[in-house]
Amino acid sequence: MPVKNRFAEMLPELTAIRRDFHQHPELLFDVHRTAARVAELLRAWGCDEVVEGIGRTGVVGVIRGRTDSRGRVIGLRADMDALPINEQTGAPHASTVPGKMHACGHDGHTTMLLGAARYLIETRAFDGTAVVIFQPAEEGGGGGREMVADGLVDRWGIQEFYGMHNMPGIPVGHFAIRPGAMMAAADQFEIVLTGKGGHAAKPHECIDTTLVAAHVIVALQTIASRNVDPMKQVVVSTCTVETDSTAHNVIPQVVRMKGTVRTMDPRVQDFVERRIAEIAEGTALALGARAEVHYQRGYPVTVNSVDETEHAAAVARQVSPHVDTDTPPLMGAEDFSFMLNERPGAYIFLGNGDTAMVHHPAYDFDDAAIPFGASWYAGMVEARMPAA
Repeated sequence: MPVKNRFAEMLPELTAIRRDFHQHPELLFDVHRTAARVAELLRAWGCDEVVEGIGRTGVVGVIRGRTDSRGRVIGLRADMDALPINEQTGAPHASTVPGKMHACGHDGHTTMLLGAARYLIETRAFDGTAVVIFQPAEEGGGGGREMVADGLVDRWGIQEFYGMHNMPGIPVGHFAIRPGAMMAAADQFEIVLTGKGGHAAKPHECIDTTLVAAHVIVALQTIASRNVDPMKQVVVSTCTVETDSTAHNVIPQVVRMKGTVRTMDPRVQDFVERRIAEIAEGTALALGARAEVHYQRGYPVTVNSVDETEHAAAVARQVSPHVDTDTPPLMGAEDFSFMLNERPGAYIFLGNGDTAMVHHPAYDFDDAAIPFGASWYAGMVEARMPAA
């Protein structure tokens, strides 16, 4: 395949770019070095328009095809931010920044989209406009939401969005996708329990918030096991428990708990939000304490539209014979969902081989995946906007 061959030629240079990003990870919206390098490369390669500062630190590049007879515009998105993790890969290109590493492969995503952009600039064998989107703050900051709010869709008239994520455990060169819900909505909650602190030797004179917290944690698990239809996906996880005392002989006055909720159905999401409050407040009341519940909606469900999923799968089949179109949905979340809420599109997984899972300190992106991902990005533009 010509696209794939061109990316094989580019691979040494793209690998060097990827490893440079990997050595200099940046978090959330603080991706100034990465964004500047992306903009610099796009301009050097002849991108028609490069705009920085969209969604605070995002970069948008515009590439015009040889013709534009129908006014078609396709958006391709990659994320740029890293994670607050100490790297343990031992790789020569390991992070040079203590406490930060590209543990999710966003360095690879950015590099693959840069490679696709360079190819599209060189060839321009399409009828329309390709918009390449480099997003900050996917890892919890909602950079996708910020770019949409900053006019991403209307300013460039984007009609369809396509995005990609690497996936350890799937062989390099294999793709996986599904129509409908692909990744979960991710919400978070905080429960503040207030009782009556005191001496641990006199529990009868106290209202033990640690004991209340234990009952609340267990009771929250009944949401998935006893309240929600077993055919519906839901995860309720209490992940942190903090008391206002660290002494071994003090019953704390206050306990704070934080956790996450993952759902695939908006009706289940609404129910879980209400049920968490009912359980926390009811359990606390029964044990003499008081509960204050704060619930925050996060990333929406990532939903692949049916037609665009088939288009994405068809292009993947041109790149590789290994395309799974019925991959199970994941309870992880992705803020590409904000773009898919604005326009139809699809999100696809690309194999990263037998590596550590994402968000693990030993994870690293497999550079052999670059030609496959870049080919898919470029192929989406050529397939959805064929040359006139």
